[in-house]
Amino acid sequence: MYSLAHDTWDSREVSALQKVMDSGRYTMGPEVAKFENEFAKHIGAKYAVMTNSGSSANLIALTSIVQNPKYDLKAGDEVIVPAVSWSTTFFPVQQNGLVLKFVDIDKNTLNIDPKLVEQAITEKTKAVFAVNLLGNSCELADLKRICNNRGLVLIEDNCESFGASHQNKYCATWGTAGTFSFFFSHHLQTMEGGMIVTDDEDLYDYMRSLRAHGWVRDIGDNSSLYKKSGDPFEDSFRFVLPGYCVRPLEMSGAVGQVQLSKANEMLDQRIINSKIYHHFFDNVDYARTQLPTQNSVHSYFGFSFVLENNLQNKRSDVINLFKEYGIECRPIVAGNFMRNPVIDRLNYTTFGEYDCANEIHDQGFFLGNDNRNLEEQLTKVKELMETLQ
Repeated sequence: MYSLAHDTWDSREVSALQKVMDSGRYTMGPEVAKFENEFAKHIGAKYAVMTNSGSSANLIALTSIVQNPKYDLKAGDEVIVPAVSWSTTFFPVQQNGLVLKFVDIDKNTLNIDPKLVEQAITEKTKAVFAVNLLGNSCELADLKRICNNRGLVLIEDNCESFGASHQNKYCATWGTAGTFSFFFSHHLQTMEGGMIVTDDEDLYDYMRSLRAHGWVRDIGDNSSLYKKSGDPFEDSFRFVLPGYCVRPLEMSGAVGQVQLSKANEMLDQRIINSKIYHHFFDNVDYARTQLPTQNSVHSYFGFSFVLENNLQNKRSDVINLFKEYGIECRPIVAGNFMRNPVIDRLNYTTFGEYDCANEIHDQGFFLGNDNRNLEEQLTKVKELMETLQ
């Protein structure tokens, strides 16, 4: 009855795929480049670099900053992160030899708490990796001010929040770099895919090199990273960075262009659905909803619930009842990430308590949102939850 995600493709995406197949060029090429240019223009960034996933986008974004000597971020430095996010917000920090410093979230927005960020900063802290959770902007103006005042790098994981903005400025454009995911359940669907945006031309070259083996083939002719010889035989196989191979396919780039052309229409329906969600659930006493950050536009990746009062500690009852009626739900991202077994393999430190993250972990879940009208589905959700009180 109510799936976590829904297919947003139509004949236009199929035609885009056929165009690529007819061309015979399947690996990263002109369709990816065109999507990058259109995406950068849409989001208000100077540069965009497409990858094969949002997870890879996080890895390349952070690694490009670590590898670039003009940024004060190196192995052993602390990076402040929220206690609630997806795994691949955190893993690139570990993979670059940095130290994760977890801070709690705000109970209403579910995003990292700027007051705690400011308190957690030490002489070892060099960056903040902020996450705009479930379509909701962080208090990015406050985070930007804190980072500017303390000389920290600000990076945005915006994989769940395409279309969200803060103070009339798109999320992912507040920091040094910002990332997006185009997985099936996300706002734009390109099969698999991700994007990094930045206004830093040097980082743009670092990202393009790291994305494809660490070679210089894709960087600008006058890059500060490497001065090309002008001989294609030499320049096509010169390696300057310890790179990866996380390039996207041409098919994803072609589909991305179609999806971007439909983005505003799809976002409009998500916002309509969000009004139903808030109308039904903002004032109930058995669950708490996610509130949009002040002076922000929430793009509603999904609809979160934190059970309280009569439904507190009854999450399994709720989930089992949903299953009977074909309603899919899942944890709020990964809950308190420090309660995942992988934490024993990570280099991290803590700050304060994690009451809000733990509440999310124990009492939270979320439902999907997409480009269909979900009034019928949300009506059924309310009816079922009220039977359990």
